[in-house]
Amino acid sequence: MTAAPAFGRSRVLRAAVVSIIAAAVAGGLAGCDSASKTSTGGGLSVDVTIADGQVTPANVVLQATVRQPITLHVTSDAADELHVHSVPDHKFEVAAAANQTFEFSVDVPGNVDVELHRLDRTVATIQVRP
Repeated sequence: MTAAPAFGRSRVLRAAVVSIIAAAVAGGLAGCDSASKTSTGGGLSVDVTIADGQVTPANVVLQATVRQPITLHVTSDAADELHVHSVPDHKFEVAAAANQTFEFSVDVPGNVDVELHRLDRTVATIQVRP
């Protein structure tokens, strides 16, 4: 087998880079579903539903900035605990009730997991930027 000419390798490399960028953009857009939205006040708002042992959304990736207000609007048919793995750390007791609101912010940039402990599910990972 012979080596590909230099111009052929650069074309293959360019196609690979374009494919990686397209996959990254598509993955970033996958986290932009109807469960999350930015409020007019600049905060992130997420609607969370817990029903019959399932959570919606699940495993979404969201974007926020340091100290941006983040609000979780929760409706649940079972008690649980929401744990926000951030600095500072946040824990919220979820009741079996509709229209619960939990607010927090994050002081340190990084990936922040929001989990339900009793269901052992990840609701979202929030990518917090400076």
